Amino acid sequence: MNIDEDDRPKLSEDAEKDLTRLWRTWKTVIEMLMDRGYEISNDEVNISRSEFQRRFGDREGCPDRKLMRLNAKPSEAMDKLHTPIPTKSKPDPSTTAGNIWVEFSPETTIGIKHLRQFAQHLDANNTNGIFITMGPVTTAAMRAFEPLAQRGITAEHFQESDLLVNITKHELVPKHVLLSAEEKKTLLARYRLRETQLPRIQHSDPVSKYLGLKRGNVVKIIRKSETAGRYASYRWVF
Repeated sequence: MNIDEDDRPKLSEDAEKDLTRLWRTWKTVIEMLMDRGYEISNDEVNISRSEFQRRFGDREGCPDRKLMRLNAKPSEAMDKLHTPIPTKSKPDPSTTAGNIWVEFSPETTIGIKHLRQFAQHLDANNTNGIFITMGPVTTAAMRAFEPLAQRGITAEHFQESDLLVNITKHELVPKHVLLSAEEKKTLLARYRLRETQLPRIQHSDPVSKYLGLKRGNVVKIIRKSETAGRYASYRWVF
């Protein structure tokens, strides 16, 4: 049930700005998960500002980051996209997609203990995760995520400011499409290339981060062309 605009709690100007900023950030997170292939309901995608305030606001109507949590499951298509090529030793490989847990930190200053607590939650629940903070995180603190990789768990970090705008909707950003393991194999065989011979895209590239690309992935980039209509190029994530 949506709240009528006139029935919303009256907030200060700063609180109104914070509410709007967090609502926009939340919408980008939802779009990001959907673009990666997670199962997201239409209600989540189309959440209004007033509904966002109702769900995540405290008694005064101010957004409470402790309430801004989300668990998403991969779609069937995503599971297939992230399934390795069968081998003799593993004729029926499992998908590497997995569930994902998203959490907004209410802390203004982030230290290693905050990331360690988040990492422990992911480890205990065997789920991938995205940790979103108001401010930057030091390289030393990010090391709290390193042990998770040994268990095949992916932990990501974004600042809220990174997600205020969905960069993939900008007219100058071409469409990026992750290739499956089978599509990658076919591409390399067609052009008789090793993956390292492909043009590269950094793992830290904003679009790479948005799509959750991993080192070794190959992504297809589709651009508009005045002569050809559209043309595709490929990049290897490093």
